[in-house]
Amino acid sequence: MTAASATTAQPRQTGGLVPGSEFELTARDFENIAGIMKAEAGISLHDNKANLVYSRLAKRLRILQIRSFADYCTLVASPAGRDERGEMIAALTTNVTRFFREPHHFEHLKTSILPPLIAQAKNGGRIRIWSAACSSGQEPYSIALTIFSLLPDAGKYDIKILATDIDPNMIAAGKAGAYEPGAIAGVPPALCQRWFTPVKESPSTLRANDDLRSLVTFKKLNLIGDWPMKGSFDAIFCRNVVIYFENDTQAKIWSRMVPLLSANGALYIGHSERVSGPAERDLTSDGITTYRRAAGK
Repeated sequence: MTAASATTAQPRQTGGLVPGSEFELTARDFENIAGIMKAEAGISLHDNKANLVYSRLAKRLRILQIRSFADYCTLVASPAGRDERGEMIAALTTNVTRFFREPHHFEHLKTSILPPLIAQAKNGGRIRIWSAACSSGQEPYSIALTIFSLLPDAGKYDIKILATDIDPNMIAAGKAGAYEPGAIAGVPPALCQRWFTPVKESPSTLRANDDLRSLVTFKKLNLIGDWPMKGSFDAIFCRNVVIYFENDTQAKIWSRMVPLLSANGALYIGHSERVSGPAERDLTSDGITTYRRAAGK
């Protein structure tokens, strides 16, 4: 079935998991959607997320003129529904972020990680940092701002930040680097004035300037898929994303990250997250939800 072949008849008022809703979402529909999310993105959806699933996907049904979640599930499970599976995953991915979220991580980066790396960079060395699950870009730009606060001419050196996310819409937003006043409120005024410029068409919107954006490369990446990165990272930010994975998937993610950390490299995780599995042996605590790769590991 394709969107074009779906009937455009008006949906009926139904029961299902969301009584009285425009479209019927049955337990089987929810199970099918949850199965795809786990298989494709590693995200676990529990029964108490039925209202969230409904509210985010009902918009897709209206756009595609599909009358029921059963028909929608048929579409996204079919070869013809590959693009729509991506839209579904994007719709059901949580993208809560802000500049300098969990500020202790950026303070640790600034005082403990960057000073020796910057000294090395000035002598021809390199700095590599990965922002995993970067959402719309506030995290990697916060990392870049932290670097610029110590090294205003950072663009002259071999310094790169990789920003990845499963949602192509977030990748596009990060590349654009344009933020409304409320979204940019966490940036200190001096940094905001130096590294952001008003958008001509909407002066209240500020865009990361060319120098700031040049430090960050945005790429689509699924954390439970292939990781094409070959080099090591001096720091990895993987925050507030693995909480949506089951425990065994979380442990696998941490174990895959350890070999990508340089000697004594830092791993920053979310306030509700804990390192688990084999990675626990290879990482040592270095502050609140902050870890360093253990010596010799």
